[in-house]
Amino acid sequence: MRRQSHFLRGLTLAVSFAALSAHAASLQEAANALGASNLKSLEFSGSGHWFNFGQATAPDSVWPKFDVSSYEARINYEFPAAQVALTRIQVVEPNRQRPAPTEQKLNWLVSGDKAWNFQPPNNAPPGAASVATPQPAQVEQRISEIWETPQGFLKAALANGAKSQASGAGVEVSFDSADKHHYIGFINAKNEVEWVRSWIDSPVLGDTLFETKFKDYKDFGGVQFPAELTRVQGEHPVLHINVASARLNPGVDIAVPENVAGFKAEPPEVKSEKLAEGVYWLTGGTHHSVLIEQKDHVVLVEAPLNEERSLAVIAKVAEIAPGKPIKYVVNSHVHFDHSGGLRTLVDAGATVVTHELDKPYYEKVWAAPHTLRPDRLAQSKKPAKFETYADKHVLSDGARTIEIHRIAGNGHSDELALIYLPKEKILVEADAYTPAAKDAPPPKTANPYSVNLYENIQKLKLDVAQIAGLHGPRIVTLADLRAAIGQPPLAQ
Repeated sequence: MRRQSHFLRGLTLAVSFAALSAHAASLQEAANALGASNLKSLEFSGSGHWFNFGQATAPDSVWPKFDVSSYEARINYEFPAAQVALTRIQVVEPNRQRPAPTEQKLNWLVSGDKAWNFQPPNNAPPGAASVATPQPAQVEQRISEIWETPQGFLKAALANGAKSQASGAGVEVSFDSADKHHYIGFINAKNEVEWVRSWIDSPVLGDTLFETKFKDYKDFGGVQFPAELTRVQGEHPVLHINVASARLNPGVDIAVPENVAGFKAEPPEVKSEKLAEGVYWLTGGTHHSVLIEQKDHVVLVEAPLNEERSLAVIAKVAEIAPGKPIKYVVNSHVHFDHSGGLRTLVDAGATVVTHELDKPYYEKVWAAPHTLRPDRLAQSKKPAKFETYADKHVLSDGARTIEIHRIAGNGHSDELALIYLPKEKILVEADAYTPAAKDAPPPKTANPYSVNLYENIQKLKLDVAQIAGLHGPRIVTLADLRAAIGQPPLAQ
């Protein structure tokens, strides 16, 4: 009995000590322990992996993976401002044909309400000078990354009247930042920040959890900082860094370039080019659509980017084909830059024509809350209508036939589609072949996506006179595609 009494007394003391340790965690103590109380800036570096958000090769699969040989973050918490420089190369996936990966050096910056990239322009020759390119759509995420560092979270929490609540063996801290973003973080019994969460709007996913997790804190020359950092967005990792160094309060001065400071985003512009009677190529930005008239309605191929773009496209359709509703919107694939405007077409009453793999994914993600930036569908709550297919689907009004074919075996996406008008001999596609400018030399190495597209055209016996890419500066012919993949001209 006496031994049992000593055991129970020891157990009680151990439990009491554990409870005391659990309540030892606090916002102020964590700020003191991690040096956040007098924090002005932070630098940290390492290597690991980066993942391409919204570009999964199949719906609901992980984002494509890149090896990161160098990752350097410089943060000024007082402004706030940040610069991330990384060197990455895409990981080759087994049994998936992709263009040969090349090393990319990227430089991403934000300061206040301005974001920009600093690197050579797209398709620039090797050695081209870097330029600052405004990235207004990236401000929200890049600012969130500043506060989703351990010291940044603690500093912002202290400045914004955070609430603390005991949770397990630590404390959960929450606050709303000056820009009205809600942050929640967990401080463990060692006064270490284990994770920070916020939410960012996505045209496809709605209110999207943006979470950064921290693991294995260590001493980096007097600075307590996690040895591992993992960031998750849309249920899958977007970043994993093994930290090699960290430093508090270095000099971090990030000046906004003049062209970025003076940049004002213009409303989306939609231009139209007539390809055949009742068929129009709708351009005016980085992503295009195609309007196809039928007897009493319109079929729209692609609703890319976001609601703003889709509203502009809808207005252009009404101008070109007044009185004809958009009955169908054909979606080439699920990648977010090609599906971000679909919800707006659903609200407008259109039926989504997409691959059978995509329907359950859209139904799942479109059911998520859209409270951060409510779009029209979030307000109307209209149910989505779908027509799906495995390999081929046909839309016809008796006069004009529209064929939708899955591009079999394309490495870009498992459900990538081409759209073909047999009577007009027009082919519409996205990402399999992006035509270059008219005077540009053909690529030195054929893009396997384009080779695969040509093989599918041959297998399907499609007679193609025009190719309307959903990217690119011009309408091209089958001869242009052949030249791009190194095929000789066809005999006349």
